[in-house]
Order: sequence, then C-alpha cells, then structure tokens
Amino acid sequence: MVNWGIAELHRNSGNWDNLVKDIVKMEKKIFPKHESLARSFDEELKKRNSGLLYSQVEDGDVAGYVMYSWPSSISASITKLAVKENHRGRGLGEALLKEAIHKCGTRKIQRVSLHVDPERTAAMNLYKKLGFKVDTLVEGYYSPDRNAYRMYLDFQTD
Repeated sequence: MVNWGIAELHRNSGNWDNLVKDIVKMEKKIFPKHESLARSFDEELKKRNSGLLYSQVEDGDVAGYVMYSWPSSISASITKLAVKENHRGRGLGEALLKEAIHKCGTRKIQRVSLHVDPERTAAMNLYKKLGFKVDTLVEGYYSPDRNAYRMYLDFQTD
C-alpha cells in the first residue's frame, strides 16, 4: 500500500482556490449531476461542523478527498469519498476514510454513518472492511430508481 500524504483543507491556506477547483472538477466527473456538490461545494466547506481531507500527487493534482460533518455532538457523517480513477485500488480511499473516522473520533462522537449505493461493490467492501454495518435500505435515496444502504460504525464508549 502507498503512503498517501493526507492534508486537511483549511480556508486560510494559500492554495484554497486551486484545491477547491480541482475537487469540484473531480466531483463533476465522478458523481451524477443530482448527487454532485459541485455547485455548492464552497458553501459546504464554510459550514462550521464540516471538514475535508485530501491527497495530492506529485504534480499537485488532487488524487482523492473525503468530506465529513458532525451534525450533533454524538454523531458524524461521511458525506463524500472520491478517488480519481487512475488512483483507485491502491489504498487511497481507505487511507482517507480512516483519517476522517479518526478526525470524527476526536470529537467524542458515538457513531459515524454514511450512505452508499448497494451496487458500488468496491465501496461496500471498503466500508465493511473498516467495520461499518448496514443499518437499513433507503429506497429512492439517490434517485427514484436508485437506493442506498445507510451504514454505520459505532465507537467504543468508556
């Protein structure tokens, strides 16, 4: 597995505009228009209870990112996870997800949840590998004919 350099996107970073532009380009390419946050990405990142981690390759392009939020003091959500096609299968998605889970865990939350298309086998396998369990099938989540599993990962509470 590759050792991916993962960084947190901060509004005051000097390369904010270029990073957001790269991420929005990925968002448009990977996700169908009705699932994409491309038009509201900047607004999403401004929310106080959200975070974004990304990994860049040598040429400066963003290879993948994960967006997460903590809507309450006890739960968090993985809202987006994307890896460019030419970087898939090398552990980047897993590294990003693990780091996002770690970041959420520092907030003393009890559960991380996410939604995934049951037909996205690679994504399902990754989430299960990291301990996520299927909670329920949400019919019509993505579109009238496309469902999602809601999955969750509980943290140990002491």
